[in-house]
Amino acid sequence: MKNGFRYQRTIKNIISCNGIGLHLGNKANLTLKPAPEGTGIQFYRKDMGDKYPLTKAVVENITDTRFATTIGYNGNSVHTIEHLMAALSGMGIDNAVIEVDNVEVPIMDGSAAPFVSLIKEAGFKEQDAVQPYIKITKPIELTDGRKGISIAPADKLGVTFYISYDHPLISEQEYTYTAGNGGFEKEIARARTYGFLKEVKQLTAIGLAKGGSLDNAIVVDEDGILNVDGLRFRDEFVRHKILDLLGDISLLGMPVAGHITAKRSGHSLNIRFLEEILKRRDCWVLVGSETPIAYSIEEKEMSVSASPSVPAI
Repeated sequence: MKNGFRYQRTIKNIISCNGIGLHLGNKANLTLKPAPEGTGIQFYRKDMGDKYPLTKAVVENITDTRFATTIGYNGNSVHTIEHLMAALSGMGIDNAVIEVDNVEVPIMDGSAAPFVSLIKEAGFKEQDAVQPYIKITKPIELTDGRKGISIAPADKLGVTFYISYDHPLISEQEYTYTAGNGGFEKEIARARTYGFLKEVKQLTAIGLAKGGSLDNAIVVDEDGILNVDGLRFRDEFVRHKILDLLGDISLLGMPVAGHITAKRSGHSLNIRFLEEILKRRDCWVLVGSETPIAYSIEEKEMSVSASPSVPAI
């Protein structure tokens, strides 16, 4: 940190893991590689060959948010990136190339914790360039019925998330997370994805959740959860929603200084909100760079709506 800015970081060493995809159930090998300053986070589909380019993990490359966050460019699609993106963002990794040899990032245990461990094992390398960030100067809000998400000026990134379910185990949960001091690893990273048993059955009926199991998701039935080991946190559900949101917000391509308040939001609304932030250029300033953000938010064909009876996991 110098003069209020921090320098960009990448990982020190190449490191790999493997697992299965949550929705499509395919086995995948994933490799994290160091990258030069200004690279950002880029994905490479190793199984598709060199004719397909790297795909940068930014808003303009999002192609689907129905049950997870998917990016794609010129036929190079990578599904379910949000947990890995949350881990990279939460651990302060700005530049990396992610190689994966299948269409979906491995789900691991359903949280970001395995990716955090992988990043720590690879080590950290501080780079010479300053990391620019978006500083929110005026509130921005987006609502959709009972769902909503907003951001207000703050010195650092923070999230307050509220969820409500008609279920005795979950009911209403609220949690506030503030970035820094190892909080992501301690408070958020271990929170697992979750789904309701009847809705998991609906997902499998349409060819999704093929890789889902009690080893990589919390499954909720009418009375409680099916996982014999129980919850990792009493409010693990809302903490996982924050994890997902952190993964999605990282698709702005740089850190954000502002406090987000979200109510019942999911991937689709999260991504619409990112687009709203980029459109509202009177509500933020770019700090630490003389180059303006060049993302083009245009009308595009993108699948963003889940079936009303099947909430995104």
